[in-house]
Amino acid sequence: MTGDAEDAGGIVLSKQDLREVAAFAVACAETVLAVFEADQPDDARPRAAVGAAWEFARGGERGRALRETASAALKAARSAESEAGREAAWAAMSAAGSAYLHPLAKATQVRHILGAGAYAARAAELAAGDDREVGAAHVRWAVHRATPAVVDVLRRYPAAPRGGGRVGELIRLLDDGLRALTFPG
Repeated sequence: MTGDAEDAGGIVLSKQDLREVAAFAVACAETVLAVFEADQPDDARPRAAVGAAWEFARGGERGRALRETASAALKAARSAESEAGREAAWAAMSAAGSAYLHPLAKATQVRHILGAGAYAARAAELAAGDDREVGAAHVRWAVHRATPAVVDVLRRYPAAPRGGGRVGELIRLLDDGLRALTFPG
């Protein structure tokens, strides 16, 4: 993730950049773990993915455990009985997967940065009876939670792509909100 990516027309990402993105993503996903756990109280796979993502964000290595917990959270999503539970597990999977943001200047990579936040917002709104204001409130919270480093990484990529249903809409709301932020100094 050094000059090679830049030479190939990509984006340069440091390990610290990836840690910042992961910390943002996992903070978003963590807010809806209870939604999944209410659906599947004996399934710890999304919580394990969140834990592994926090470990990476705090200085751990990207390795097999992170990939395996992301994969396990994806499988947990498939076993969820409610749509809200499924979206919450996808948020956990996305948080663990955020450490694998690719240095490719493609709009589709924005999902690695913002997917956990969008899935968490969707899980929250579904848990509240599909109340879109609850999802919008989650997006506003995530925008205020973002660090300048996360916004800097996001701005290296093109804007979020169209499509993707409601989660895609939430990604674009989050993308627009973050890109509009200004920081002092």
